[in-house]
Amino acid sequence: MVVESREEIVEEAVIHVARLMALSAITAPKARGVDNVVVRILKDRAEIEKLAEAMEKMAEQMGDFFKRDADNIRRSTAVTLIGCKIKNIGIKNPPEYRYDLNFVLNILNLGIAVGSAVKTASLHNVDNRVMFSAGFAAQTLKLLDADVVLAIPLSATSKSIYFDRPAVK
Repeated sequence: MVVESREEIVEEAVIHVARLMALSAITAPKARGVDNVVVRILKDRAEIEKLAEAMEKMAEQMGDFFKRDADNIRRSTAVTLIGCKIKNIGIKNPPEYRYDLNFVLNILNLGIAVGSAVKTASLHNVDNRVMFSAGFAAQTLKLLDADVVLAIPLSATSKSIYFDRPAVK
């Protein structure tokens, strides 16, 4: 396919970067080498719209920022979903430790994977924002088989759509 228009160039580039982000998440270091990270890329407009609509419906219970974030999702070219499955990493919990260390390390794996992914987006000049709101909606819609999901919407415009957003409760 010959890419001719600015819109086609941007869309193709953003989706390529989404794939590189997924690779960054997959290859990010994991606690004790236990791979519990899962990824998916949403690029179909209908699927992205379905996610935005779910977020708007959740706003009544979760807060108005779900509506604001839904607008960002709707205006995005693609959305990278990164999640983790809670697995037994094989760490014994010290008796004085307040939280389950296996759970903490699973979530830490997710954080490192997301950090690696957004670094990749940034290196390629693709605007992004980590959203637990969109991740929660994606998890509710069962868009990714994971216990915890974060979403990273992607856009490439002259001004980032993810910043200078109105503050909401």
